Amino acid sequence: MVPLAFLMVIAAGTVLLSLPWATASGAPPSLLTALFTATSATCVTGLITVDTASYWSPFGQAVIFGLFQIGGFGIMAGATLLGMLISRRMRLGRRLVVQAETKSLELADVKRVLLTILGVTVVFEAAVAGVLILQLHYGYAEPWAEAAWNGAFHAVSAFNNAGFSTYGDSLTRFALDPVVLLPLCLAIVVSGLGFPVINELLVDWRTPRRWSIHAKLTLMGTAGLLVLGFLGVLVAEWSNGGTLGGMPVAGKALNALTHSVMSRTAGFNAVDVGGMRPETLLLTDGLMLIGGGSAGTAGGIKVTTFLLLGFVVWAEVRGRADVTAFRRRICPDVQRQALAIVLLAVGLVSISTLAILSLSHEPLDRVLFEVISAFATVGMSTGITASLPPAAQGILIALMFVGRVGTITVAAALALRTRHVPFRYPQERPIVG
Repeated sequence: MVPLAFLMVIAAGTVLLSLPWATASGAPPSLLTALFTATSATCVTGLITVDTASYWSPFGQAVIFGLFQIGGFGIMAGATLLGMLISRRMRLGRRLVVQAETKSLELADVKRVLLTILGVTVVFEAAVAGVLILQLHYGYAEPWAEAAWNGAFHAVSAFNNAGFSTYGDSLTRFALDPVVLLPLCLAIVVSGLGFPVINELLVDWRTPRRWSIHAKLTLMGTAGLLVLGFLGVLVAEWSNGGTLGGMPVAGKALNALTHSVMSRTAGFNAVDVGGMRPETLLLTDGLMLIGGGSAGTAGGIKVTTFLLLGFVVWAEVRGRADVTAFRRRICPDVQRQALAIVLLAVGLVSISTLAILSLSHEPLDRVLFEVISAFATVGMSTGITASLPPAAQGILIALMFVGRVGTITVAAALALRTRHVPFRYPQERPIVG
């Protein structure tokens, strides 16, 4: 149901963006352009083949705005919450579906998690929008109506990790403005934790010892990756004239932090990504692929998946039969799922990179960056998306869809049915390593 729901919203968005009044020129866009943009918005990616600010009309931008708000909040979660508010109750079947999409641990948690999602979304989007509107009006002399639209658009885009911007240069014009960049970074980090973690922090914020393993892993991984990204970008780009080289020290620190945050699936850029050094692009590849927290607006394989495999390796190196974290054993089923997600992601990224390399003349580092950005629903680009052939853009569309819905969800949806096997084969131990 979840993949089908996303496909239906993408189809509806494609139809709306194909209308003549969706473009600034009044000429209907190509089907590929409408489909690519609708998929990127619904899957909260941010990759574009045309400039959002100049190509789409106010109606087209409003459609994009609605698509990434729906896609970020969660289509099934949003539909269920709406039905719950109307009927005052939630049927078991729908509760089970939303439990799968929001990663609620118990059926009893579904209603509370949904209401928490709604409350946190409204509060953060409104607060960030308010700050941006005031700064755009008083700091950049934008008229109130223009400042209100641009502020709300960027606040919602940031909280949903969508990366769409109504400015042709994304956030480059605000590269030295912490009043704009820091609220956007805060919204991205909070939503990137995942709604189960946010819900848990709101309930037990005074008692960290009661936090679940999932919350601890997500918070630890998020903090570690943000610091790693900040230091890596700062060192690698310190003297690069195309990015941080000409900035004051405070500006370098601000933009290194901003890029580290944006690499975790937000997609905005305050400096030219295409001008970054190869080592920075490779570091960004890693940050994008790992992504943010589960059941949030972030993409990637997720922080918990990455850390769990690290604990598996550590247990194997130490010769331990059990994989433990924070004095708790990790269920073998979870370990297998983490391994499956990583292998599926690496396989999909590798095959897609090879396919696009064969279809275009772009270098490996830029194609790999674009592929990971699409799969991890980040939206950062080195500037080659629009110049890729239609077949390569079609591959990116598929990657954005799989990355938003989830590799395991798509694989399960493709399986016609599951069946119980009433037997087990004899065990044997092949040589490993």
